[in-house]
Amino acid sequence: MKITKITSTVVNAKMRNWVIVRVYTDVAGLIGIGEATVEFQAQAVVGAIDDLAPLIVGRDPREIERNWQILYRHPFFKGGVVTMSAISGIDQALWDISAKDLNVPLYRILGGLARDRVRMYDHLGGGNSDAVYNSDSGSSFAEKMKKSISDGFTAVKILAVPKSGPLGEAENLRHAGELMEAARSAAGPDVDIMIDFHGRTTAAQAIAYSRVLEPFNPLFLEEVVQPDQVEAMKVARAGIRVPLAAGERLLTRADFLPILEAGLIDVAQPDVCHAGGVTEIRRIASLCETYGVTMAPHNPLGPIATMVNVHLGLTIPNFLIQEVMRADVPWRNEVFTGVPEIEDGFIYPPTAAGIGVEMDEILAAEHPFNAVSATQWFHNDGSVADW
Repeated sequence: MKITKITSTVVNAKMRNWVIVRVYTDVAGLIGIGEATVEFQAQAVVGAIDDLAPLIVGRDPREIERNWQILYRHPFFKGGVVTMSAISGIDQALWDISAKDLNVPLYRILGGLARDRVRMYDHLGGGNSDAVYNSDSGSSFAEKMKKSISDGFTAVKILAVPKSGPLGEAENLRHAGELMEAARSAAGPDVDIMIDFHGRTTAAQAIAYSRVLEPFNPLFLEEVVQPDQVEAMKVARAGIRVPLAAGERLLTRADFLPILEAGLIDVAQPDVCHAGGVTEIRRIASLCETYGVTMAPHNPLGPIATMVNVHLGLTIPNFLIQEVMRADVPWRNEVFTGVPEIEDGFIYPPTAAGIGVEMDEILAAEHPFNAVSATQWFHNDGSVADW
């Protein structure tokens, strides 16, 4: 069996352009599918896929490890979110081909089941960061929380931390507390609530926010400082008593090693569309298991990424919970078929061969690439703020 070509299709889903990768083989009808979505950099990723494709066209797609090493090492300059995302999408498609070739679901060739079902968590606000900072958003949070619970979820994530300066800002601290109080009041004591800081705070501010949020028993606080600020993470870790999560902007196991060695996180959140695909995520998971860290993979992306994560979650021993995006576009399960229904907050093992998701090319063409500008935030004095 040989790879004959590798293509990409861009499908616009409002805030994101999903980059869908297809790997074709010389076996009739045997095509692998993967996802390489990067917010605000879709065209760059498409170009990277085109650059990498010739390296493995003509090779056996089932030699996944060797193909991964070729894609990662032969370009000489390694890493970067664009290149790693391109590799991730191709890698997913190679795994899809291998499982389809054996006519089994992907999780079967990843070692089989480590658990019977995968726990999923929902987003309050559907990922719309701007909506959660309105003065009346406490009531909005409460309503959306009730909807998530009525849909069967037992865990949700909220964005309760606004654009934050280095120190002070008592009003923002109070508002974050009000949002979390509204969410907890609507959820009751048994629903798990995670809070995404989005790297918006300094270590000192992260500690201040944690003291406001801690009484409401969050499951974990996510990305409390920027991912490259390891020393700041140490300061935050020392001052925060809530479990910490990070990793959505880390790309390889080498990126995770320093924060694991320093004991800075309780939950790792690599993204299967950025961190080297199935192949590298499995290595990251094993590394995290060595340090007693659980996995809650980042996933605000499309249906293919969701299903790849479900297969990984079924097989990874130290898996905790899986993020899912539901509220981006209403047609996601029409253009992409094969994602199982979420039952009482869980997804059960799928039965279709491979990843199990297929794309309707005709319907996908109704949502072509549309330029999406990066979100730009500024502080009151005009200086650049992290979004």
